[in-house]
Amino acid sequence: METTNYYQQEDSNSSSQPPQENKKIIAGILGILLGAFGIHKFILGYTQEGIIMLLITLLTCGIGGSIMAIIGLIEGIFYLTKTDEEFYETYQVNKKGWF
Repeated sequence: METTNYYQQEDSNSSSQPPQENKKIIAGILGILLGAFGIHKFILGYTQEGIIMLLITLLTCGIGGSIMAIIGLIEGIFYLTKTDEEFYETYQVNKKGWF
């Protein structure tokens, strides 16, 4: 009986946190490692921005990929340095697509 209450407490506590906060770490790491392909944009639900980054990388045969990689690196660092609340407000609620 106590284990059921424990799990019910866990569920009620997790609902008070922003629902998308786990995407912060995933998006940040993917932005740093695979930023040229825009994978971090797709993770956050920004399909248009992700397609733009992917197409620039592929259509320029990787030349534009170096620029996209730098943008991904910068965005990944931004994602990881923001607090969970700032990240949620900026990228999930306000839908800020770039930087």
